[in-house]
Amino acid sequence: MSDLQIILIIIGVIIIGGVVLFNWLQQMRYRRNVKRSFEHEHEDALLKMGKTVWENERIEPKFSTDPIQELQTESNSTKEKARLEPEELSIDEPLEEHKSINFDSTINYITSIRANKLISNDKLTEILQQKFDFGKPVHWYGLSQDGQTWEEISIESLHTKGGYIYLNGCLQLVDRAGPVSEVNLSRFRDMVEDFALQVSAVADCPDISNAYIRAVSLDKFCAEVDIVMGINIISKDGGAFVGTKIRALAEAAGFRLESEGAFRYRDENNTVLFSLGNYEATPFLPANMRTLTTHGITFLFDVPRVANGEKVFDQMAHLARLFSSTLNGIMVDDNRVPLSDNGIRRSREQLINIQATMAAHHIPAGSDTALKLFI
Repeated sequence: MSDLQIILIIIGVIIIGGVVLFNWLQQMRYRRNVKRSFEHEHEDALLKMGKTVWENERIEPKFSTDPIQELQTESNSTKEKARLEPEELSIDEPLEEHKSINFDSTINYITSIRANKLISNDKLTEILQQKFDFGKPVHWYGLSQDGQTWEEISIESLHTKGGYIYLNGCLQLVDRAGPVSEVNLSRFRDMVEDFALQVSAVADCPDISNAYIRAVSLDKFCAEVDIVMGINIISKDGGAFVGTKIRALAEAAGFRLESEGAFRYRDENNTVLFSLGNYEATPFLPANMRTLTTHGITFLFDVPRVANGEKVFDQMAHLARLFSSTLNGIMVDDNRVPLSDNGIRRSREQLINIQATMAAHHIPAGSDTALKLFI
């Protein structure tokens, strides 16, 4: 061989060896990433228990002999007030110097970020823009510059506030659509940790597996108490109710027709106590009430979202009976069977038991926590 051939062979061996070494390093890096990605076991979604279905029964009230006069009297009286009783829940606060914070660890996966200098508004905007990416509500809070109070951060508020060193990010574990997925919990944690690196901060993120177990357990409990009770009023002998009369009765009783296609009965705090909708598919809208006719209407009571449930339900049932008398209708259950006193009594007892169970689990019906879960 000539010297040139020997040199070319040596160069070829060096190149091939370099390629082999590079591929080996890439493979090792890939294996480490895969191992890190699967460090937690994932629950099989097909094994998740379904939600409990409760029997919806109806409640029949006592009635006056002059329903129209009573409706007018009630419209001038003070509405039954359902008071919210939010439960203050403590958490294991990562910042030891600030222990009395009303973050709700019962329903949230809570992360914290601690920086050594103020985090810029541009960086905060980046993280706030991702709050809709995880399938459940996300809220960010910052410790004010006085170091005494926490305040919720939004993109809008950054124009007037800002200048945070400590942040808490809260991902809600459950809503009426079910529990947060373990994948989204992991993505949220990774986002928080990446953000902390970008701003030279320290992130504290609780264990994902434990958070997911809590989410599944909380969802099971919510399914057991997530009940909507109703009272149907149908017309007699195939007749129909006229939209203008329904609206007149509803407004006289204190209802307001709202954009969702139903009348809402609210308390002095603007909290919805119960609603009145069409028994048929057509929604109640301002544009169609003049020409609408229907063979039935339905009063609905959302059990976990209303405080003092038995009193409010009695009020709704009383109004429903007045409507039935005035419209010459019949109060029936979902199978169009006339309601009995015993059925009404059982429903009232069931409602009381549901709300007592919620209170025992520190999620009182109508509380801030319940309103966030059952939406």
